[in-house]
Amino acid sequence: MGASTVACGPSQIGSAKPDARRRCRCSNPTTPSSGFTLIELLVVIAVIAILLAIFLPALRLARERGQRAVCLSNLRQLTLAWVAYADAHDGKLVGGHALGAVMVGHRWKLEGWAGQAFAFPPSRAGLLRNPGKGPLWPYLQDIDIYRCPRARTGHFITYSTVISANNLTDVKGTCVPGEANQEATEPGERVGSMVLKLTRLTDIVSPGPAARAVFLDMGQTPGPVDFYVEYLYPEWEGRFGYSVPPIHHADGVTLSMADGHAEYWKWKGRETVEMPRKLAPVPGTFSEVMGNGDYQPHTEDGLYDLQRVQRATWGRLGYSTVESP
Repeated sequence: MGASTVACGPSQIGSAKPDARRRCRCSNPTTPSSGFTLIELLVVIAVIAILLAIFLPALRLARERGQRAVCLSNLRQLTLAWVAYADAHDGKLVGGHALGAVMVGHRWKLEGWAGQAFAFPPSRAGLLRNPGKGPLWPYLQDIDIYRCPRARTGHFITYSTVISANNLTDVKGTCVPGEANQEATEPGERVGSMVLKLTRLTDIVSPGPAARAVFLDMGQTPGPVDFYVEYLYPEWEGRFGYSVPPIHHADGVTLSMADGHAEYWKWKGRETVEMPRKLAPVPGTFSEVMGNGDYQPHTEDGLYDLQRVQRATWGRLGYSTVESP
């Protein structure tokens, strides 16, 4: 007869012979199952989902802070190159426009500080091969420093000088209607000891270099007038829509001052962050622009944001109003 199968309990297993142990069919009902029940599996999934909901925002914030630190370092290096250029050219500032060249008096002025090479090149390799990287290139020969890590895809330069830093773009109008003796904003024009549009390092006197902005991170390739902010009006300029207030750094902006240091400003006004924006096609990609033309802040925090940028750009406000704190 064949070997019989026996049922055994725990006390029998230890004393059973090896071959009998192999034939033993244990049926202890108290032995736990090695698998998960459906309820246990659902509980594990729920716990994982809760942990992801808690930690993912913190990870995104940590990543943004790291990228912001790189951006601030880029701004500092650009500003040091900007100062070095002026020191090597008898104090004269480099052309404030980033790309291309500007026509003055029916002749071409020197090319912008970044030349034409950064204007939507076909590839990184193409940018490296292009010799037209502008007059700051001899002082800063690293294409990665010209771009914020949070830049839009297809944009190889994201930094712009503010309009007052030797940019020849005209401002809208020369005076506020009904107001007398409003200052013109031609290059070198002074209000007391203050120069509105800077052309030389020695123009930066009142306020001093620590309070006058030079570069600002737009998060995308500068438009035709770089970063434009009004002097004579309490509004964000929609005529040059590419100068929409940047918000890609956690609803804030990074910028540098003429003394070489860089700062991060988080916008106070929700309207600064939420003002209408839209995407406009540019070669191979898109840029963010103002959605509905000029935008005049209607909250105290929104006005504070605008005036903070205007003061850093021009040194003062060019209109009569009750200024925000």
